[in-house]
Amino acid sequence: MALVDLVMPKLGESIMEATILKWTKKPGEQVKQDETLLEIATDKVDSEVPSTAEGVVAEILFQENDVVPIGTVIARIETNANGAASPAPQAAPAQAPQQNTEEEKAAEEVPFVQAASSPAPAPSGTNNKFYSPLVLNIANSEGVSMSELEKIPGTGNEGRVTKKDILQYVQDKKSGKAPAQQEQPQQQAQPQQQAEQPKADTSVAAPPASAPMAPAVIEEKAQPQEYTAPTGNVEIIEMDRMRKMIAKHMVMSKATSPHVTSFAEADVTNMVVWRNRVKSQFEKQEGTKITFTPLFIECITKVIKRFPYINCSVEGDRIILKKDINIGMATALPSGNLIVPVIRNADYLNLVGLSKSVNSLADSARNNRLKPDDTAGGTFTMTNVGTFGSLMGTPIINQPQVAILAVGAIKKRPVVLETPEGDAIGIRHMMYLSLSYDHRVVDGSIGASFLTEVAKEFENWDINRKW
Repeated sequence: MALVDLVMPKLGESIMEATILKWTKKPGEQVKQDETLLEIATDKVDSEVPSTAEGVVAEILFQENDVVPIGTVIARIETNANGAASPAPQAAPAQAPQQNTEEEKAAEEVPFVQAASSPAPAPSGTNNKFYSPLVLNIANSEGVSMSELEKIPGTGNEGRVTKKDILQYVQDKKSGKAPAQQEQPQQQAQPQQQAEQPKADTSVAAPPASAPMAPAVIEEKAQPQEYTAPTGNVEIIEMDRMRKMIAKHMVMSKATSPHVTSFAEADVTNMVVWRNRVKSQFEKQEGTKITFTPLFIECITKVIKRFPYINCSVEGDRIILKKDINIGMATALPSGNLIVPVIRNADYLNLVGLSKSVNSLADSARNNRLKPDDTAGGTFTMTNVGTFGSLMGTPIINQPQVAILAVGAIKKRPVVLETPEGDAIGIRHMMYLSLSYDHRVVDGSIGASFLTEVAKEFENWDINRKW
């Protein structure tokens, strides 16, 4: 018999911890290798963690809703292999990631501290100096200030505030049971008076004193509207975690990038005719269906190579040109939420590889099997609004990218065709394209030229190609 440690896996470069949502096995139950043992959540995506060995679950070290740093031992599995596990080295890997995590997360928590109008990154008289991104996102979306967060008793490991703790506090606060609810307006009333005093006093020190107080005043004014009971025949639905994250990300994108949207029209008749002709043979020979999405992506990657500024990001005053072309494709989930899995190095894949990647990622997204790495590293995004019948849309940029392309529904329309014999009217498959881009980097000439070239690539699809 031997004990095998199961550790919290690495879930991406920027992810340092995860919240345990559910254990699918209990101590004493049999588990197979690669069988799902638990479900976890990060600030980006939910995921399943498979067992790394076959045997019996000997011990579960963390409970549901606990926040666990990457690399920490979360369970032990008893196998039939010879040898014994050495308990001594197990403590070191568990402590090292925690130390590194606390240092790295301290930097990530700064924006949340400022949003809650608390200039100090952590209080000196509390043991709860470490909050997971999930807890911070919930606190930020629910209007829970940092001072309130510090007073919440944590039930997690080492007294940390868990998802369950913050949600219970929010529920108590809305029902009037939270003791800190009456203290916050008084605490924020004084900064508001301090912010008004510099208006009369023209001293140089006035702007720094009032600057950090403004978000707190605005937030306090918005809170009464949030909790006002609606009237009439209504139904109140609480946003789920993913919807809150999407909402926050979209608002941040609009606040970060000055959006400009250009439109174009493409005759995709050649694409439609070609796909209808080869789709049965393609699926039979390659073992996967061919949709329009891989066709679009192949054309987009060709044009991106001619317009490198479309494939970049912005950090302060620096433009980061991306050499890799990683195409994100917006995918609708059964819940109605959206997620953007990424096809890495799409320019190196042929049409078969693109089709298999598109179908695999879409299937994983709809069945909640995406891994965190599947949604990271995108450099350009395409969204197919035509799937839902829309002719066109004005998509919001997926930060930190600088452009996103929306393709509309394909419709048959009478179109004027230029022929050697003269103009004629024919029935063609037409589609609108819309490109939203960050005007800090992409000017109208580059954005419109890129969009025009994409439309030409669609129109010039080789109807005689194999695949």
